[in-house]
Amino acid sequence: MTMTLPEVRTLADAIRAEVAKAVVGQDETVEHLLVALLAEGHVLLEGPPGTAKTFLAQCFATALGLDFGRIQFTPDLLPGDILGSNLFNFQTSQFTLTRGPIFCDLLLADEINRTPPKTQAALLEAMQERRVTLDGETHALPEHFMVVATQNPIENQGVYPLPEAQLDRFLFKLLVPYPSSEEEAAIVARFGQRQGPQRPADFGIAAVANGETIGQATAALDQVTVAGEIVDYVVRLVRATRDNADLSSGASPRAAVQLANAARARAALEGRDYVIPDDVKALAVAVLRHRLVLSPAAEIEGREVETLVAEMVESTEAPR
Repeated sequence: MTMTLPEVRTLADAIRAEVAKAVVGQDETVEHLLVALLAEGHVLLEGPPGTAKTFLAQCFATALGLDFGRIQFTPDLLPGDILGSNLFNFQTSQFTLTRGPIFCDLLLADEINRTPPKTQAALLEAMQERRVTLDGETHALPEHFMVVATQNPIENQGVYPLPEAQLDRFLFKLLVPYPSSEEEAAIVARFGQRQGPQRPADFGIAAVANGETIGQATAALDQVTVAGEIVDYVVRLVRATRDNADLSSGASPRAAVQLANAARARAALEGRDYVIPDDVKALAVAVLRHRLVLSPAAEIEGREVETLVAEMVESTEAPR
């Protein structure tokens, strides 16, 4: 059974309302998480410590009613700590799979850039193909497997840059800023009189979805049409990143595919069965910022990737 697009919009409104019971502000971040959910993509959240990145992921998973797993990435973490391993059972004289925390619906990879690239690479197959291979045997992950990773800004101490192959598997990289003064006052009023760890259940967040309804919602994207003019617009925009003198590395074809899928998801969340150029424009920075590498000259000049993407969006002619 597939949802209608109005039903998808109603479900998204219910999820937003549940998350808002605990999380102050961050409406744009929640919106991007919903787009990623429907587009079956992964999200990287970057921001300074204490901006509720982890708590937001927990509240989002609770509202979705999905099996939630968390890995705290540390410098001594090994791939087996993520994937699991085959352990010998002396009673049966056979190897038995001990599953790692990656076997869940929504995985929070907390502070992912605090572990070396060797361990980060353990997620590559899982994020791309939703499966893991242990000792030559392939094990499927849940159908709606999604990674929400958090990382501290690269300028912080004790962090490792994520490999380009890892970054390219994230649909979005979202920057989580400090709240406004009004939002911070609301945060202190809501949390300032609570002791101990904060849990989504403490704020009355309840599951308003499950694996079945999420599957129906993602299937509803088949009703959204991407016209040939929009496809051409996406391709021209992505190819423009490879011809920009301020960039030493442009976006991949995977980026173009993911941008188109994300635009379909945004259209569905607004109840439309067609994609418009504004869908692409609204998501371009989040899709492209982590896939582009500034040239040395642009770095010296203090250019920013977000500014370059905005300029390319402006200069690339959109269909009428």
